[in-house]
Order: sequence, then structure tokens, then C-alpha cells
Amino acid sequence: MATGKFFRDIELPQQKPLDKGLLFPAVLSPNDNTDSTAVELYDFEEAIRTHKPWLESLLQNNGAILFRGFPVASPSDFNHVVEAFSYAEIPYLGGIAPRTKVVGQVYTANESPPHIGIPFHHEMSYAPDFPTKVFFFCDEESGEGGETPIVLSHIIYEKMKEKHPELVARLEEHGLTYTEIIMDEDDPSSIISRNWKSKFNTDDKNVAEERAAKLGIKIEWIGNAAKATTGPLPAIRFDKESRRKTWFNPITTTYSGSAGKSFFVEIGNGDPLPDDAVEDYRKILEEECVAIPWKKGDVLLINNLMVLHGRRPLLKPPRRILASLCK
Repeated sequence: MATGKFFRDIELPQQKPLDKGLLFPAVLSPNDNTDSTAVELYDFEEAIRTHKPWLESLLQNNGAILFRGFPVASPSDFNHVVEAFSYAEIPYLGGIAPRTKVVGQVYTANESPPHIGIPFHHEMSYAPDFPTKVFFFCDEESGEGGETPIVLSHIIYEKMKEKHPELVARLEEHGLTYTEIIMDEDDPSSIISRNWKSKFNTDDKNVAEERAAKLGIKIEWIGNAAKATTGPLPAIRFDKESRRKTWFNPITTTYSGSAGKSFFVEIGNGDPLPDDAVEDYRKILEEECVAIPWKKGDVLLINNLMVLHGRRPLLKPPRRILASLCK
């Protein structure tokens, strides 16, 4: 189906059908009428600026857009694509994942060992200020594995409410509290290995406490380590645009083997999360998610209010995925 002069919808076998004939995620390539080999990066940027209202409507309806087959060959090219959307960058102050700035608004996605999977989450859902949009870019595609699975959060909410209505009611009433033990040095074996000096961009404990407080984080010092507590924060959010409730929390992270010793989640009233509900939650995520193998040059844009994402373990290197977080 043609969508304007530049973009066209394509279908991939991994996509899931939604209501009203929509597919998740939307996948766009250069139009058939355009010689894709002749498309320049500048053309792609101009098309984004010209069709931005339509692209934003597509993102709102579908939750995510995969741009495939466009001339995005480098981190710098990816930065140009991000800037074409003209969204404000959100600083990663207070984030838990190890990341390094590459260029402009572009960062490494997560520098933890690639053979370790990352549980589903909304980006920075554990923080009071989180991005509404997340871009990913495939700089190097993997030989096998390493996909970035995505899933619509309102579907997770509906299925969890059907299976565990009492838990969902408690989450809606009390929210969740997050506790992280942050060391003064990175732990390269963990998916949340960022040290407190990097997390708060200072090596002064007093300054760290001040910056943490502005982010709604309470700090307690345990020697050179910091016990950081956030919340309670809403575990279920209402998306005003779609008029749907979404499952906006990373409860499986606390059950992850590489994170469970340093990151804890509990119901806002202090009660623990029931193990059976967490296990059912994991099963629902796997049943409902979409995992499209990366191709070099892919750009994935997700609505962070609507979509959870994760990382599948890398089975055959290399793989390099970059990211950009936007308000």
C-alpha cells in the first residue's frame, strides 16, 4: 500500500495483526516508485519532516515503526534521522544501564554482555521523568539472536487483569517501589552495571544525593555503595491518546539472573510480588511479543508509553545496536 510519495508499507512474517487491519509494528520502506538505490539520506530526512504528522499518527496507532531499506549507514546518519523528527533529547541522568555517547543524540543501547538477555521494560519506567519515544539503529546485524522483541503494553495489562485481577488492582492502588544497590565501579557482568558516579554524573556523594533528590530518588550510603529507592511510582498508566491503560513497569528485571542481586521491585505498600503472577507475566510477554531479526541500517521507533522492549541473547556475534531517547 502506497503511503505518500516516499514511503510504502511492507509486511514481514513476524508482524502481529491488530484491530482495524493494522499490523504491529508498522514497517516502512522506500516507495516502489522510488529507486531505493538512488535514495539519499537527505531525501529520507526531508520525507520525515514533510510527513511527520502522518508518521506520528502511524506511531500512535501501531505503537512502533520499523524503517527498513533506507540509506542509514552510520551512527552519524542515524543521528541525522533522529534530528529530522526534531524531538527534544532526554538526558539519561539516573538511568541504570551502562551506556556511552557515540555522536549527537546517539548512545550505545546497553553495554552489558550481549549473550545475556534483557527483560521486557518501558525505558526508564522506574524514573519520574522518562522518554516518550525511543529510537534504535542497527549498526551491525547479528549472525543469530540479539533481536529486540517488542510488545504492546495495553495487551499485557488486559491479559494480566484477566488472569490476576487482585494483583492488578493492588498495583493500580499502590504502584511500585524500586530499590537499586549501586556500586562505585561498573559491574560488566550485569545488565544494570552503571556505577553511581556515572548515574549521577559526579564523584561527590553530596552532589549525588542532591541530583538523586531532584529525580525523586532517596539515597542511603552503604560504605562506597549507594542504596537508591524510588517511588512508589505508578505501575499502570493511562495513555491519553489511545484511551487505554498500559502495563508500565519492569517487574521481571528483579527476577533476572544478572540483575536480581542489585535491583528490587515491590508493591508500593511494601508487599512482595507473587511469584506465580510474575511467571504468568513472562509467559504472556513471550506469547504476545514480536521479534524481527535486525538488518544493517534498520531504524526502529517505538512509543515508549505504549510498547515494552527487551533484548534476546546474542547467539552469533557481531551485533551493534545504538539508541536515542526523546521526550
